[in-house]
Amino acid sequence: MSDMAAQSSAPAELPRAKTDWLPLLLIPTLGLLALPFVGSPSTWVTLTVAGLAMGMMIFLMASGLTLVFGLMDIINFGHGVFISLGAYATLIVLGPLAGWALSDSIGLNLALLGLCILVAMAVTALAGAVFERVIVRPVYGSHLKQILVTMGGLIVTEQLIHAIWGASPIPIPLPQSLRGAFVLGDIVMERYRVIAVVIGLVVFIGMQLLLNRTRIGLLIRAGVENPEMVEALGYRIRRLFVSVFIAGSALAGLGGVMWAFYRQTLTAGMGMEVMVLVFIVIIIGGLGSVGGCFVGSILVALVANYVGFIEPKLALISNILVMALVLIWRPQGLFPVARR
Repeated sequence: MSDMAAQSSAPAELPRAKTDWLPLLLIPTLGLLALPFVGSPSTWVTLTVAGLAMGMMIFLMASGLTLVFGLMDIINFGHGVFISLGAYATLIVLGPLAGWALSDSIGLNLALLGLCILVAMAVTALAGAVFERVIVRPVYGSHLKQILVTMGGLIVTEQLIHAIWGASPIPIPLPQSLRGAFVLGDIVMERYRVIAVVIGLVVFIGMQLLLNRTRIGLLIRAGVENPEMVEALGYRIRRLFVSVFIAGSALAGLGGVMWAFYRQTLTAGMGMEVMVLVFIVIIIGGLGSVGGCFVGSILVALVANYVGFIEPKLALISNILVMALVLIWRPQGLFPVARR
């Protein structure tokens, strides 16, 4: 009897959530299907690495928006301006440290890139705090109003960029040792693209660990599902959500830095130029899913690279075709958020 009582009083083990492996198989399947059409294995590897790098940059720019939407249910059409602000923030570092960009030292070049990222994330985090307080907070709970006011905030902030840095495009140099490519036989991999892959993976793993393995992540996810309960436990859910918005803005700044060095030119509208692609990725992945955003970014970038090489005329519509096919297969995206 005592054994039975002990067993009944022991907490039952929670069932583990099943991992949906099918969407994850899309990426290797796509690569294998593209190989015979590309022909040369070395060219295929070059296209694949370039696609992965582009996918990581798209993910860095989209991750902040999907984080804000998934955890706060806020549609922020002004997200593109944080990408532009992050890109322009590189000038704060490149001005006094221009010599580091011209140095052949890989250490100085990586330090310069790291400083640009840190400054850009700080600038966009501060801008995100102001944006949330002045523009977003009054329209919590109303998606239509969020779309209207965030578009207005985007226009105003973009004009502020013109006023501060001017309307003319500004060239920025890629650090010396990050130029060129690694050559392994017939395989060519651009150095900057390889670094973009590494940074993207680090950010994705960090986000997953933060949301799923830490107390803060648990509180944020609990606050999304039942904010009244979290408030009753003594936590200020509004502060948590503001922190999420600031973190999403900072991630957009990080993406802006990587995009700026990739383009090597700054324009006030560069953030808005990629917003269509960002929204396509978020829709493909499943609205609010960080993992879906990651897979969707890589999928879209690889398709664009493969199609651009095999049939260039279809490259411009490849993203729309991918989105249409995914939504026909899974109308809620690759990894839909259950509560939606």
